[in-house]
Amino acid sequence: MPVWLNGAFELGLLYSLMALGVYITFRILDFPDLTVDASFTTGAGVAAVLITNGTSPWLACLAAFGAGAAAGAITGLLHTKGKINGLLSGILMMIALYSVNMRIMGKPNIGLMGTDISTVFSGVKVLVLMPIVVVIIKLLLDLFFKTDLGLSLRATGDNERMIRSFGTNTDTTKILGIALSNGLVALSGSFVAQQSGFADISMGVGMIVIGLASVIIGEALFGAKSVFRATLAVVLGSIVYRIIIGLAYQSEFLEVSDLKLITAVIVIIALVFPSLQKSWKQKRLARKRTASLLSSMEQRGGGR
Repeated sequence: MPVWLNGAFELGLLYSLMALGVYITFRILDFPDLTVDASFTTGAGVAAVLITNGTSPWLACLAAFGAGAAAGAITGLLHTKGKINGLLSGILMMIALYSVNMRIMGKPNIGLMGTDISTVFSGVKVLVLMPIVVVIIKLLLDLFFKTDLGLSLRATGDNERMIRSFGTNTDTTKILGIALSNGLVALSGSFVAQQSGFADISMGVGMIVIGLASVIIGEALFGAKSVFRATLAVVLGSIVYRIIIGLAYQSEFLEVSDLKLITAVIVIIALVFPSLQKSWKQKRLARKRTASLLSSMEQRGGGR
């Protein structure tokens, strides 16, 4: 396997947890949450600080998940209880978290490369550990979405007014969903920091776009007819996205600084293609109906 392809699989698995988090807000709750760009860094920063202070890397990952979930819960509270627009709630929390992340880390960058520092990847390869972690979390999510609480969460995104008429507190389900989403995003950040060997204050910039790209590509290629299939599509979409980025880098005309442009183009294509495909199908059906109608008229005319 080429080195770049091996790296694409590693990054795809590492960022797939972040993509699953984006899937929860973007697809299930239909909530435009920009907290992701900052909660990713929160997870990386919390894990890095704890690990460098001698905490078990797995406990550091759990703490990162909790910190991200807390940030997501605050975004949910701003939206549901503070009655602030969803998009604005995420933006406000993203801005606030920049300062919080600096407080947590104490400096813009924390290294995790020392010989006395142990991470979850110490003595084990990413391609050995991460598939196990991703599969476990994916299956736990699938089970959760089949529970009464999980079904309420899904119903809130589908038809909030209807589910509220059945006595469900949609504010609670929204807060829970956004918290769970950002918890997964922060967990992904903690794994990425440990794999890359550092946590940086700006490492979360653009995460929402990468997450959306993974979700949209996965759904376009693998479908999303059930929760099990949808979460699997998101994980595979994250890997496919990284492979596309890797292929783009093989071109002599593109540089590392073009990553954001490539990502934007991929998302645009992924968003536009389904609508174009639907339009093509409608036109093809219309042509078939017209041809069938003309054929029927000719047969009637010939019969006379």
